[in-house]
Amino acid sequence: MPAAHLRMIAKSCLHFAGRRRTEADRNMADPRIIDIKLDERTILWRNADVEQERRIAIFDLLEDNMFAPQRVHPDGYAGPYKVVLRVEEGRLVIEINRDDDSPLEAVILGLGRFRRPIREYFAICDSYYQAISNASPAQIETVDMARRGIHNDAAEMLRERLEGKIEVDFDTARRLFTLICVLHIKG
Repeated sequence: MPAAHLRMIAKSCLHFAGRRRTEADRNMADPRIIDIKLDERTILWRNADVEQERRIAIFDLLEDNMFAPQRVHPDGYAGPYKVVLRVEEGRLVIEINRDDDSPLEAVILGLGRFRRPIREYFAICDSYYQAISNASPAQIETVDMARRGIHNDAAEMLRERLEGKIEVDFDTARRLFTLICVLHIKG
């Protein structure tokens, strides 16, 4: 059984036993996101496809992620985290909060290096959605492989940019990149 699943069961058992989390429980490392929101003021445009992408990315992210801010906090807090993503003055702001919503820190990343991958990702997604409606299965697979390649490269870039600030696994970086793209969709 995966360690993350065992942690979840153990926490559930604590909850159902009616016991409050003790200081020792809080100090156990639990490097994951338990809630993530996009700043509604940052989302420029919505449609059904965008909302579906957002819901899927958030669901998948919350189901399985590894998110470990590298700053050591005086009380040893090491997760779980509630996160808010927003774009402010061309930069990505990642607000990191404790599970009780008290703020821990904000990590700010310049988005300049992400402009091209975001643009390429949007272009290939448009091609993919067009291919689904009128292309052969082989053509759809080719476009989908290109889409996944761009997504994977952008996820690796995000991991590199977060190095020393937040440790994330590859799948978490992919899902975060999807949410960064949602923040950049313009009508």
